Amino acid sequence: MNSVPIGLGISLPQKCIKNNELPKELNTSDEWIVQRTGISQRYIASEGETTASLATQAALKALEHAKISPQEIDLIVLGTVTGDYTFPSTATIVQKNLGITQGAAFDIAAACSGFVYALDVADSYIKLGKTKCALVIGSETFSKIVNWSDRSSCVLFGDGAGAMVLQAQENTDRGIKYSNICSDGGYLNHLITTGGVSTTQNAGFIKMNGQEVFKFAVEKFNESLNKLLKDNNMTIDDVDLLVPHQANSRIIHKLIAISGIEEKKVLINIDKYANTSAASIPLALNEVKDAFFSMGNIVLLSMGAGFTWGSVLIRL
Repeated sequence: MNSVPIGLGISLPQKCIKNNELPKELNTSDEWIVQRTGISQRYIASEGETTASLATQAALKALEHAKISPQEIDLIVLGTVTGDYTFPSTATIVQKNLGITQGAAFDIAAACSGFVYALDVADSYIKLGKTKCALVIGSETFSKIVNWSDRSSCVLFGDGAGAMVLQAQENTDRGIKYSNICSDGGYLNHLITTGGVSTTQNAGFIKMNGQEVFKFAVEKFNESLNKLLKDNNMTIDDVDLLVPHQANSRIIHKLIAISGIEEKKVLINIDKYANTSAASIPLALNEVKDAFFSMGNIVLLSMGAGFTWGSVLIRL
């Protein structure tokens, strides 16, 4: 049994903030941000726009793209660390919003690796025969937990959501062929929030050691890519599309240089959305939505707080 993507969808807040529209108190500039990150703008959730509402809209678009009804979905796995509530899960809110009353719905808290982790879980459910049609979502409102007086971090993040519909199909070579997820909690203090329910009783703000995150991301992107290629008897030339987590364009270009992949095969859209954490990979996939289902070997790479990282190979 294979997990075959049949639909994609995204949702963005209405408010878009370009670099030159950021608060003057940050003492930054468009040139400074673009040079160091590749980011030109980001979308920021306004009142009434939440992780669940964005996820719901992305899910509806993915279902429409897949040409199926919500009632065919029997699993929702949602990657997020900025849920609407401590509980219930944001996935159950989406389930309610879509009018789905069957199956299971739950969140995955793997930060920027959330979508890859969610794909791994949904694919496992399908391969075990426990799910026939899954909705995999990455949705974040990081603007709620950035310190807007910290220039080093607040310019990096944005809000958004992306979704993919996975369908169980037999007698096909298409679909998710491989996934591998990892974590190492020894690095947790390099990318962490200053609060939490059982420590400070509030969400806190993002605190990041940028140099360590950069170094680790490059290392794990390359390591994950090489493991995927080796485990699947592939070379870098066999990759038709590489979609890394969109954290910093310099990280991605460093990976391109190390791996030897042709730059035209690497999807980069961080300039439009900034780092949207678990939403970044599905937001990137939307850039090739029309051609996605005939692109050949598609590799997804993630790295996030925890540290978490992982890879997925989709063959279409």
